[in-house]
Amino acid sequence: MKLLNEYKNDLKFLISKKAVLLVVLGVLAAVVLGCVQSPGGQSRIEPPEKAESPSESAAQQLKKFSSADEIKEYINANSQQSSYYGSFVTRGFAVTGTADMAMEESAVPMAKSSGAAEFSQTNVQVKGVDEADFVKNDDKYIYTLSQDKLLIVDVYPAEDAEILSETEIEGIPRNMFVNDDRLVIFSVVDDEAFVIPEYDFVPRKRYAPRTHAFVYDISDRKEPILVNDFNVNGQYYQARMIGDYIYFIAKDNVYYQNNYIDLPVIREGAEKLVIPDVYYFDNPETNFVFHTIAAFSINKDEINAKSFLMGYSNNLMVSKDNIYISYQKNVPWRHHEQDNKERFYEVIVPLLPGKVRDEIEAVKSSGLSGYEKWEQVSSILEDMYNNMDEGDKEDLVEEIEEAVEEYELKKEIERRKTIIHKIAIDGGDIDYIAKGEVEGYLLNQFSMDEFESNLRVATTTEIWARRESRQYNNVYVLDGGMEVIGELEEIAPDESIYSTRFIGERLYMVTFKRIDPFFVIDLSRPEEPEILGQLKIPGFSDYLHSYDENHIIGIGKETADNQWGGTSIKGVKVALFDVSDVSNPEMIDKYEIGDSGTDSEALREHKALLFDRGKNILVLPIRKVKGDRYRDPRYGYYRQKVWQGAYVLGLTPEDGIELKGMVSHYEDDEDYRYYWGSPYAVRRSLYMDDVLYTISAKKILANSLEDLDDELAEIDLPYKQEKYYPVLY
Repeated sequence: MKLLNEYKNDLKFLISKKAVLLVVLGVLAAVVLGCVQSPGGQSRIEPPEKAESPSESAAQQLKKFSSADEIKEYINANSQQSSYYGSFVTRGFAVTGTADMAMEESAVPMAKSSGAAEFSQTNVQVKGVDEADFVKNDDKYIYTLSQDKLLIVDVYPAEDAEILSETEIEGIPRNMFVNDDRLVIFSVVDDEAFVIPEYDFVPRKRYAPRTHAFVYDISDRKEPILVNDFNVNGQYYQARMIGDYIYFIAKDNVYYQNNYIDLPVIREGAEKLVIPDVYYFDNPETNFVFHTIAAFSINKDEINAKSFLMGYSNNLMVSKDNIYISYQKNVPWRHHEQDNKERFYEVIVPLLPGKVRDEIEAVKSSGLSGYEKWEQVSSILEDMYNNMDEGDKEDLVEEIEEAVEEYELKKEIERRKTIIHKIAIDGGDIDYIAKGEVEGYLLNQFSMDEFESNLRVATTTEIWARRESRQYNNVYVLDGGMEVIGELEEIAPDESIYSTRFIGERLYMVTFKRIDPFFVIDLSRPEEPEILGQLKIPGFSDYLHSYDENHIIGIGKETADNQWGGTSIKGVKVALFDVSDVSNPEMIDKYEIGDSGTDSEALREHKALLFDRGKNILVLPIRKVKGDRYRDPRYGYYRQKVWQGAYVLGLTPEDGIELKGMVSHYEDDEDYRYYWGSPYAVRRSLYMDDVLYTISAKKILANSLEDLDDELAEIDLPYKQEKYYPVLY
């Protein structure tokens, strides 16, 4: 009893010193045991002792499943290692749920005499790689997806504008492409299917999403004709069009129940065309998702597809030659437990006194069960602490704590790496190339860029450990085989990336915490990225766009120091940066819109931006909040009036930024009734010759670019009005 009381006193002492006895006793008891049997024969919950993880080289190798049974075996084995909080392996009924950058001129000349001489197109990341959107146009027509309909509107000339056709689309239309007289709509349809599990006899109903690529012949814009319906399991993810070839990706959570697995299937309509090959990597993931990449020519009836079983992706970048799919590495829970076991034997045990270390190593190499091993190890540790004086005990705990902290930081960096898969595309062919890893996480698709066969990546690292947290940013260059050949790490400590833009041999990057450092980074030597200059100003940019070789446009928010010593976010800010002197970038001018709460879809969705240097226009959808809150006696709450519409700005290096005009689809100039998702909210804008068209779900307005107050046409769009309530400010 005396021994036990002294041991308890030691525990109290250690706890008072931020002790890590939890590291050397309490926590270790949970992580060293493995899955064991207690002396009474009762099964315990502790994880099993697991074989070593596959080597990195083995995990990098692409493998192909040879049968459905092999996939099931793989899922069975690896889902058991998945996060204790749940895997995306569904066991039950499924729940639906560069130099070559397109930023110089939006205008595209057309040879047809019936339409506009020049017109804008969707703002995209890579020139020559079109991105699907819910609004498209050519030289004469606007195509828009409104609720469950495709609307084709003849808008040129504006004075004769009219709706030519309304076509109902099955499912939930998401985005589309237009290519001359062909139009492709991506729609998600919840299919009802009946499945008979293996060796069962009762069909079981399940609902599962399928992504459809509806191909229409629009030679007659008044009567679009459906000519193909390519569809694949899963939710629509993203799509690109390169020339006449379309590549789209669907993501499908693995459905596995009663020994039945739902594999990706490509269909044309209801007819099964092919079950694509399924590829995988022999390394654990927290969740498994089928990523099916399908490719077809817009003028042919053939489709090619491959499916990859990988983690749940969150960013995608497409060049003319490759698709890059990325996701952050998430180590399954039991691999964390394995890390804890390794931490004890590799970090803690070597710091223990020699005799104690030898005794523990002897127990480790014995033939005892995991439970029996830990019983002996804990007894050895107990004796050690009882026989140490207070000073030695405190020194040992401090030494262990520091070593564990360093170990955990290294492990945390490894766990938070981003995995990037490179898949080659060429004329409808799809070929896997390689897999790479970089430290940190990617913000969005603009965090990746392909240049001269290399992939450039910008990431933010966030590490949370016992006594220390770290945050910084990195730039990596990967070669064609996805090996890191250059790196620039620990940029802007304690800040995170808000926007990036790779342009030729440079990277422009904005980080933020309290001010906006605007970095110019040289990538002309891929092996040695280098910061050339930086500018620190209030606010931040969420999106960067090239004006010309020496000027960059930043679109984001203004900030100001507040009375509490922090930073308050104000309205939307458009800034123009001069980078002709790379060592000393400067902001030429800025234009602020609204007060706190003001927002723009362009901050999150680059396709909402219209910019044309030749016409000197930059058009943003804006929700402007301005003025003090006032109490509305009718409802008894405080609010601010809100304006929603499009801001049309002019900007040049010589004259700075100026307001050319504003266009709203609301009848009232300012309306407290504006709410998120309003059908009157301007979402997209485009031009044909000297006419600006703004599009909401409710209408299309045509205004003269020479005089934006001159409204040339208003086209009311069919919209099923639903009951909404105003957002209160």
